[in-house]
Amino acid sequence: MIRVNIVIAASVLLVACDKPVSEAVKPAQQVAAQEEMATPETLIPKRGHDIAQITRGAEVYRQNCAVCHGPNGEGAPNWRQRDANGQFPPPPLNGDGHTWHHPLSALRYTIRNGTRAIGGTMPAWKDKLSDADIDAVIAWFQSKWPERAYIAWYDIDQRARTRKQ
Repeated sequence: MIRVNIVIAASVLLVACDKPVSEAVKPAQQVAAQEEMATPETLIPKRGHDIAQITRGAEVYRQNCAVCHGPNGEGAPNWRQRDANGQFPPPPLNGDGHTWHHPLSALRYTIRNGTRAIGGTMPAWKDKLSDADIDAVIAWFQSKWPERAYIAWYDIDQRARTRKQ
């Protein structure tokens, strides 16, 4: 029942990557109201991060990521527009961008390997950050996402995991 409710909620929630989550998805309470048996508790997955991991992620982020993505994960002001070099500036990680459209495996891959191989400017962090550091950074920026973004991301991530099996 919970999985069905999450799938229903996520199918209502997903939209194109260029819209902020506030424009892209309905609040979980609206989705729940549309389902007789649903409650917000059945639609909202629990976030699996603990305070220690988020605190560690904030520190790792501050030391390594904030210079490009901003101190609070807000990204560059014109992140949707190419710069003078034809590159897109760093996007927001706080739920206002498209980061929540990517499963955990893609988030980890991008941080480890950067985006230079595909024409981006983000460096690879695999030689500087441990897997635990990378997961902590992800936990930190996910802690900034609105609940609606996390619900949509959770479904995307679960579908990606199912495809791998």
